[in-house]
Formats: sequence, C-alpha cells, structure tokens
Amino acid sequence: MIYIDVKKNLNSGEFLIELCIKLNIKKGEFLAITGKSGSGKTTFLRILAGLEKAKGKIVLNNVSWLDDKTALPTKNRKIGFVFQDYALFPNMSVQDNLLFVKKDKKFAKYLLEMTDLISLKDRYPNTLSGGQKQRVALCRAMMNKPEILLMDEPLSALDPTMRNKLQKEILGFHKEFGLTTIMVSHDPNEIYRLADRVVVFEKGKIIKEGIPRDVLLKTSGSQKFSFEGELLEIRKMDAIYVAVIAIGQQLVEVVISKYEAQNLKIGQSVRVSTKAFMPLVSS
Repeated sequence: MIYIDVKKNLNSGEFLIELCIKLNIKKGEFLAITGKSGSGKTTFLRILAGLEKAKGKIVLNNVSWLDDKTALPTKNRKIGFVFQDYALFPNMSVQDNLLFVKKDKKFAKYLLEMTDLISLKDRYPNTLSGGQKQRVALCRAMMNKPEILLMDEPLSALDPTMRNKLQKEILGFHKEFGLTTIMVSHDPNEIYRLADRVVVFEKGKIIKEGIPRDVLLKTSGSQKFSFEGELLEIRKMDAIYVAVIAIGQQLVEVVISKYEAQNLKIGQSVRVSTKAFMPLVSS
C-alpha cells in the first residue's frame, strides 16, 4: 500500500495553483492519471520519485519516503521511471544503457528477450525507431527490479500500431514482476486497456476517480453520425450485449445484437452510425 498526501505550489502558465493530492494506491494496482496540461500530473510523478520537493507524507509499506523530517533520496526509493522522451544515453549501446543501472548481464538479457530487443543489444539509440527506444527505456527502468513503475506519457509519440504493441508489453511487465504501476496518459483507449483505476487531475486536485469504464465513458445524443473506432470490449448485461468502442479521444457504449456480438472481434476497426436514433455497429 502507498499512502500519499502531498502539497506543492505550482506555476501553471499565467497563474499559481496548489497541487494537493491525497491517494491510497494498492500493491499491484495499475493506476492511470489523466487531466488537462498543467494540472500537475508530471509534477506528482516527480514528487513520488523524489525528483521534486514537496510538503506532506508518502509512506510505502510503513516506510516513510516523505514526512516533516524525511525526504528519502531517489536512489533509495524502489521505483523505475519511464520518461516521455526516452532519456537514453546516446553514447551507450542498448545493453550498456541497461547495465549502467545495474551490472547484471543475465537479467538485462532476459529483459531484452522479453521485448524482442536482444538482436539490437549492440546498437546505439540514434539507430533505433521510437518504439525501440521506448522499449529500451522500459527495460532500463526494470533493471533495479522496482516495486513501483512510474510512466509519464510513455507512448504519446508513437503511431497507433506501435502503441498497441507496447501497451501489451507494459501490461506484461506489470503482471510478470508484480508491479504497482502509475502512468500518466491522455489516451482513453490506453487507459481503458491497461488501468485498474483512473484519477482525473484538474488544477492540482483530483476531481474524479474510479474504474476507467465509469470515469471515461461519455455518451452524447446525435441525430445522425458515423464514426470509425476500435472495438475494446463486448460484455453481456442481462439480455443485451454492450460494445465499448474508442472513437478518437472518447469511449462510447453501444448496445449490439447477439449476432453482432458473435461476429465482431476485439481490437478490430468498426464503424458506429445511427439511423433514426438507432446505433448500428459494423466492421
């Protein structure tokens, strides 16, 4: 269990706001943080990592990381941090970027094999694609075998296909190593796929929290519409079937027939449209 109750004054554009966050995070939970730019999401991660000063308390399993007298150094916190901009050492090979953290070639090899990077272990970052760089960054964050993995919009610069691939790898790491994972993301599709719980920041405060389905789903009436989206889930509710579909930056729920539920596949691209207020879903 992580207990967090922190405060910090932030300069958000043209005005000052107070970051004031109180959270309990369960061991093994995958928590997503979302909200508008400037709401304090990245600062919150940096406070957890010990990279930013703040007032308050952070306690992990009865060990104080932050209180009135203590500010545990970053190196003594059991965390891995994946940055948005990769932050790899350009003059080091893929393998050496990992070994810089800890001289454990056996574990480095295991991580590189897990992410299909073993054939690239002697390459340098400037010869890698964005997706490959982020996988190296993820592996490097795991080298100290952290209890907590912090990720600041790690996939925002990648194309949709690579994002989907890395989402699966992140979830694989989370389960394989029994991590508590805290990820900042603006992508509702990503949050829905990965997170157990999501909190929404606004002006330094938590304004919503809950399971992704409850927090992120937005429905709005429209007389006529037709949108492309990705099918994320089909679930049976009593006598009906409900499809959850990602359309742009929104998630929508649509009631579908038993025939549609049997013939549609999770992950496929679908079209959501209406005719006389009756939503239709087709592949």
